Amino acid sequence: MGAITIKVVTRSGKPLTDVQIGPEATVGELKKKIHASKSKYYPARQRLTLPPKAGTKSGEVLKDSATLASQGLKDGSVIYFKDLGIQIGYSTVFFFEYFGPMVIYPAFFFFPQIFYPWATAVPEKTLVQKVACAYWAGHYAKRIGETFLVHVFGHDTMPVFNLFKNCSYYYGFAAYVAYFANHPDYTSPPEKQSLVLFAVATLFQLANLRCHIILKNLRKPGEKGYKIPSGFLFNYITCANYYAEIMGWVCFSLATRTLTGALFTIAGAYQMAIWAQGKHRRLQKLFDGKDGRPKYPKRWIMIPLLF
Repeated sequence: MGAITIKVVTRSGKPLTDVQIGPEATVGELKKKIHASKSKYYPARQRLTLPPKAGTKSGEVLKDSATLASQGLKDGSVIYFKDLGIQIGYSTVFFFEYFGPMVIYPAFFFFPQIFYPWATAVPEKTLVQKVACAYWAGHYAKRIGETFLVHVFGHDTMPVFNLFKNCSYYYGFAAYVAYFANHPDYTSPPEKQSLVLFAVATLFQLANLRCHIILKNLRKPGEKGYKIPSGFLFNYITCANYYAEIMGWVCFSLATRTLTGALFTIAGAYQMAIWAQGKHRRLQKLFDGKDGRPKYPKRWIMIPLLF
């Protein structure tokens, strides 16, 4: 079958380029052709959509794996182009946003003379402070390990702005929590109580790791589409990984008795609640029990008895 011409226009309707390509080519291959014509717009930077239907503001987003013919595109068809901006790899963003907190918190622990120069004498760190530092650094070391060994990302890249936004959040809170948890005037709670809480927090972190491994193994290599998570905490909670993460930080906050730790926990829980609600609704919509599809079971969204 001969080549067809696809007219690529911006969302305002301004012509960007015309591409000649076979109708059985994929959208991913079309993006490469656009890149060859417009070198600034590499494939990860492009989002292509069909023209909006009557009564709608935007058209259907074209998936890279779909063929042009399957999307009804033919000679002279128009598709809309959006520049997603400069992109950066997910694993790169996650590494830097986790590496920062992993070293910032211990810096306050090991170098108090830098962060508390006014202190005439810095008392020896208590056992609670030592365990808190180890827990914090260990948590982010775990996250870095998961980034490269466990997580499977739905997209290869994200806007580079996210790197600065995410790092600002993690680095800022790391310094905020560490400043008060390692302060020369910090008074530790009872050791036995704190150590029990740190032990429980560690169990929640291990539970979080198991949840991530379950999610990784949800689909076999090469499989596409969503599946209903099951097993372990997923039998009761849609976002069991978020639940375990939050409870770990609740225990940390109680173990250190720091207001800053509690604020960090609340901020993280709020963001995860937004993500969890979106994931829960998406799974309910996909698995509605109609046309042979399984029905999504009744589960808590993120926190049993609360949400």
